Amino acid sequence: MEHFTKKTDKMEENKATRKLRVCVATCNRADYSKLAPIMFGIKANPDEFELEVVVLGSHLIDDYGNTFRMIEQDDFDIGSKLHTIVRGEDEAAMVESVGLALVKLPDVLHRLRPDVLVVHGDRFDALALATAAALMNIRILHLEGGEVSGTIDDSIRHAISKLAHYHACCTRTAEQHLIAMCEDHTRILLAGCPSYDKLLAAHHRDDYMDIIRNWLGDNVKEHDYIVALQHPVTTDIKNSIKIYELMLDALISFNKKTLVLFPNIDAGSKEMVRVMRKKGVEQHPNFRAVKHVPFEQFIQLVCHAGAMIGNSSCGVREAGAFGTPVINLGSRQTGRETGENVLHVRDADTQNKIYHALELQFGKRYPCSKIYGDGNAVPRILKFLQTIDLDEPLQKTFCFPPVKEWDISQDIDHILETQSALAVDLGGTNLRVAIVSMRGKIVKKYTQANPKTYETRMELILKMCTEAVIDAVHLNCRILGVGVSTGGRVNPQEGVILHSTKLIQEWSSIDIRTPISDALHLPVWVDNDGNCAALAEKKFGHGKGVENFVTVITGTGIGGGIIQHNELIHGSTFCAAELGHIMVSLDGPECMCGSRGCIEAYASGMALQKEAKRLHDEELLEVEGMLDLKKAESVSAIHLINAARLGNHKAEAVLRTAGMALGVGIINILHMVNPSLVILSGVLAAHYQAPVQQVIGQRALTSAQSIQVLTSDLEEPALLGAASMVLDYTTRRIY
Repeated sequence: MEHFTKKTDKMEENKATRKLRVCVATCNRADYSKLAPIMFGIKANPDEFELEVVVLGSHLIDDYGNTFRMIEQDDFDIGSKLHTIVRGEDEAAMVESVGLALVKLPDVLHRLRPDVLVVHGDRFDALALATAAALMNIRILHLEGGEVSGTIDDSIRHAISKLAHYHACCTRTAEQHLIAMCEDHTRILLAGCPSYDKLLAAHHRDDYMDIIRNWLGDNVKEHDYIVALQHPVTTDIKNSIKIYELMLDALISFNKKTLVLFPNIDAGSKEMVRVMRKKGVEQHPNFRAVKHVPFEQFIQLVCHAGAMIGNSSCGVREAGAFGTPVINLGSRQTGRETGENVLHVRDADTQNKIYHALELQFGKRYPCSKIYGDGNAVPRILKFLQTIDLDEPLQKTFCFPPVKEWDISQDIDHILETQSALAVDLGGTNLRVAIVSMRGKIVKKYTQANPKTYETRMELILKMCTEAVIDAVHLNCRILGVGVSTGGRVNPQEGVILHSTKLIQEWSSIDIRTPISDALHLPVWVDNDGNCAALAEKKFGHGKGVENFVTVITGTGIGGGIIQHNELIHGSTFCAAELGHIMVSLDGPECMCGSRGCIEAYASGMALQKEAKRLHDEELLEVEGMLDLKKAESVSAIHLINAARLGNHKAEAVLRTAGMALGVGIINILHMVNPSLVILSGVLAAHYQAPVQQVIGQRALTSAQSIQVLTSDLEEPALLGAASMVLDYTTRRIY
């Protein structure tokens, strides 16, 4: 990048008169694997740099392998060794360790007087280093900032980034995150991960089998063993210990040679070691439990393993460079960029689930991934260090985006306003817009006939939305975004309506997100009406707190949505949950989709209306007690239902067939996705609930017969579902 290569005459003059004094501080075995290549690079350029090494943290603890010795074996002079760990391995011990480091670091930094302190990652020790250096006016280069993982590590990593003056990040996404955090883009280097420089150059060793046998025994074969490395999750210690226990149980049952590395020193590690010893892992013939493996040998072990399991960043980062299959357990690496070699088991709540993941992954090989580096990080970082101008002001500057001035920003009405969404429902007949509060209350609703052409429809949508946004100010509602529910097949990622239903004309291949967002300056979410109905139930209805359920809309057509593991299922081409087009007969009535025997051709409002008209034309719809219908009067599904209630056998037969078709279709759904609940929504829901429940009891597999069928209590599922897309996303909930 140009701004890294330009040097002023003054910088060249300074460079000629003095070396850059760089202090590298390492806290544990993991960060040393990233820092060592940089240290070797600095040491190899004595005319440019002076290297000082500070060692602290778990490097100096016997229980964690006294890993400072590998630094000495690499022939680095350690300028200072700081014992900063307060034992206890709980939250309080971590806090006390940070405090102890802050007490000891000022003397060391004052004595060394580095120009730049190099800090890595997201450990609590690194936070102490960055805090001390920032307060002592020492420039900080932070490695691997901008990444997203999980637990307290994210908060620590981002805090260090805010203290740091320069950044060397590993991925393009991390670079963008740093820019979004208002860091100066001219001080951000996209370098790649320094450990990749060593592992990409060294993992093709001829003696790899000697290394494997040294750690796991003479009988082990390549790709026939497992490397396990699980650390505690400091924000959920109890659950992380439970996952560790389940992992060990699964590994014992899996019956493969396994190298287990001790966890790091975070809160909860003592309990994890206790679990490991309780299960006899250290004495088990299939296991080898170790506190430390030298990085060069660890590379070989990971490269040639049948699988790696746990929650170490090595699994989602370095292992990808070899194509080694990885099972990532729990939430510790949530958000990390990963290659296709990683199988996530985020809800690792059973031994069987972990065991099944091992069965799926063990022995596979994947394409090698270079998401985190190409092997040339160190030359880039050294060049970046050479461009640092020590005469520049030390004070950091942040690149904040322009902020619009709001006159009411301190007004009490603004503070007390209701967070709300603008919901749009495009139906075959009407176009509706509503202001919906966080609790699902429809504050105000607007309804107009849905125009027949694209131009007039978009014009009306923008007009109604603009009116609603203006009214929202007077109603003390803060509009967070716009959610659009529409019939047809929708790509929610792009906000594009791919194919519409026949009820809405000129509504295919339409980008609806862009014009609304441009006009209102608000984020816009789009999905089809069936999916929106499912989202409405999930947030406001019977589906609240239910992990797996299906919503079926019974109205003019038949549609729905599927919630699986708390997430809406869209499918590879966005046509999942087209429930109305499940075929229940090979030669049934023709459906509007062009096929035959679909549920919609039997049980939709249009299908019932068609049958009602047929019976009426044949004069078979009239019964005693029912008002006579004139030939010209519109006959609807309601007339058919009323005739059946009054004893019309022909109408009863039609409804019996419709209920059977819908019930059989729902049984197919139960047998495919096995939800715990079915919710019927729409104008015909109350009529179909009993027949569908009866068909399930008669025809479903025994294990599915007890699944309950409920009718929705929501009056406006499409509008509420459209609103939930906005409210869930903007308040950082799952959608």
